[in-house]
Amino acid sequence: MASYSTDTFFNGRIQIKQSRDGYRFSIDAILLAYQAAPHAGDRVLDLGTGCGIIALIMAFRNPGIQVYAVELQDELVQLALSNVKGNHLQDRIAVLGADMKKIKPELVKGPVDLVVCNPPFRRPGSGRINPDGQRAVARHELKANLQDVIGTARRMLKTAGRLVTIYTADRTADILHQMRVDRIEPKHFRTIHSHFGSDAKLVLIEGLKGGNPGLKIASPLIIYDENGEYTDEVQRMFEA
Repeated sequence: MASYSTDTFFNGRIQIKQSRDGYRFSIDAILLAYQAAPHAGDRVLDLGTGCGIIALIMAFRNPGIQVYAVELQDELVQLALSNVKGNHLQDRIAVLGADMKKIKPELVKGPVDLVVCNPPFRRPGSGRINPDGQRAVARHELKANLQDVIGTARRMLKTAGRLVTIYTADRTADILHQMRVDRIEPKHFRTIHSHFGSDAKLVLIEGLKGGNPGLKIASPLIIYDENGEYTDEVQRMFEA
């Protein structure tokens, strides 16, 4: 029988169950949810929602949005549904058990304003595949690759809709190339560093469907200060 832990956010106002042994979300999800910054009235698509962490944070912070949270793995679909119900957000988050490669705008009542995704970073054959199925799918391109993710975003976004994603720094060229192939113009780029002076491990990227060229490179995001605590900027991401 699966065992779960419960994490809290925003002084306990959001509670999120996740598997103790399967895939568990990391700081990546917190950074992405904050960077996405939905606008009032936005219809948002969260690809690969897992336990629903990104959808829950966005809906809690932005009461005026509607989120469609897509997940392929049945156990995670049920976990996300449980988390949405447990936080009384059923009116703002719809969890959909579906393969992102097959979804169409009709599934969510038309094109969306914003797509967010924390996709698997590693190609099959690059590094050891985790023996846990949930973790393996989350980390390696076993069920969906980069082309699938960006292609789905293009298909589901309205013109001038936004894609916001977080990706591994060593594949930056791959994701920027794929975004342009799918006519999602990179508009905002930010490197993420564990500590000041360390190499970037991740990047945050925002693109605009059908946008004109012109990329803003923001100041680096530093996760930990010299004492090993979250920096002030990251700490604010945990506040309502």
